[in-house]
Amino acid sequence: MSWRPTYRSSKFRNVYGKVANRESCFDGVPITKNVHDNHFCAVNSKFVAVVTESAGGGSFIVIPLSQSGRLDSHYPKVCGHQGNVLDIKWNPFFENIVASCSEDASVRVWEIPEGGLRRNMTEAVLELYGHSRRVGLIEWHPTSSGILFSAGYDYKILIWNLEIGEPVKMIDCHTDVILSMSFNTDGSLLATSCKDKKLRVIEPRSGAILQQQGCCKNHRVNRVVFLGNMKRLLTTGVSRWNTRQIALWDQEDLSMPIVEEDIDGLSGLLFPFYDADTHMLYLAGKGDGNIRYFEITTEKPYLQYLMEFRSPAPQKGLGVMPKHGLDVGACEVYRFYKLVTLKGLIEPISMIVPRRSDTYQEDIYPMTAGTEPALSANEWLSGINRDPVLMSLKDGYHRPNQLVFKAPVKEKKSMVVNGIDLLENVPPRTENELLRMFFRQQDELRRLKEELTTKDVRIRQLELELNNLKNVSPNNV
Repeated sequence: MSWRPTYRSSKFRNVYGKVANRESCFDGVPITKNVHDNHFCAVNSKFVAVVTESAGGGSFIVIPLSQSGRLDSHYPKVCGHQGNVLDIKWNPFFENIVASCSEDASVRVWEIPEGGLRRNMTEAVLELYGHSRRVGLIEWHPTSSGILFSAGYDYKILIWNLEIGEPVKMIDCHTDVILSMSFNTDGSLLATSCKDKKLRVIEPRSGAILQQQGCCKNHRVNRVVFLGNMKRLLTTGVSRWNTRQIALWDQEDLSMPIVEEDIDGLSGLLFPFYDADTHMLYLAGKGDGNIRYFEITTEKPYLQYLMEFRSPAPQKGLGVMPKHGLDVGACEVYRFYKLVTLKGLIEPISMIVPRRSDTYQEDIYPMTAGTEPALSANEWLSGINRDPVLMSLKDGYHRPNQLVFKAPVKEKKSMVVNGIDLLENVPPRTENELLRMFFRQQDELRRLKEELTTKDVRIRQLELELNNLKNVSPNNV
């Protein structure tokens, strides 16, 4: 990357990464060896959830943040999926609710008891079926309490209304596998990157494509993130010379990027993380040990390189702590939970602004999105948009959430979205189910063949009787 000399003043110029001591890490975690390009880790102010290596289906573990240290080899797991778990995300408004998606083509919503699991959990609060192939991505809506998005390898995005437990919209505008999804601040726009090398900005309720980038040879997009309310998008990808690259886009014009910056010549995927409160961008490469961070401005040069956190241990994935879970007394502005597969280790890394005073620093902690939803699922589906409900970290970050998640009571019926019954072709989840379905279909085919043969014989008999009647009728006359 072409490093520019830094002359502009910034309160975040000296931000540094601090690794937690060994007692605060989580050791002995059987982290998954799946090569799917996801983080396999999700964090909130109560728990850290990590996808684990397991036989006979997919599972993940949920560890209370207070229970750091060495993990018991028989630690209970969430193990209801019949295939490998590919993504997990905590609900931003209900801290005991986590969603997962899997190769078994299902999305499941789990309620974790207070204090963590005491035995294996196999029963989900909600089991959501609608995709015809494995589901690789899930995202919670940033302002609505009951809206969940899922993207599958069937090239479709389903919008789930968890208040009724059903899909209410299918976005079917992609021609290949969806690689990432990102919302703007109020959740009225959805940006996606796709394996067809196109970047799209979509109005999610209608499924209409508002902006679409053509097949750009100079910058092949892998991951995309909305930059808060700046009306900008940032993507990571590779250049035509296969160097890792980032690009900044105007969300209303995707014809050409505003600026492109080469990072390095490594091959690992670059994951972008954006903090809308500090306008800081963090870049972490899969398989790297370092995390670069920048400050983003609305004026040239747009991307201001700050510093780089270095570590010898490569990262499998990274979880990010929500703002209300940070230690404001230590001037912590961001916290990663790094997965180190070779050591079975989850390592917290705090990004800290060095300050001499121990008092609350209002200039680095503006009002931020809180734990209260701005609107219900039905309000958002009806077309209402609202900005997140803000909270102050000075006196509100320990405020408990009084909301209670209620799962709907579902009845067996068809799920019709855009004129398609999604339950007609739900794939089998296990090998035994596949065999049972195969034998049922064979029996059905055999029965239908026998019925067809019987009807053919009956038709021939009726034809003969009709001919006989025709031959007999002239003699009678």
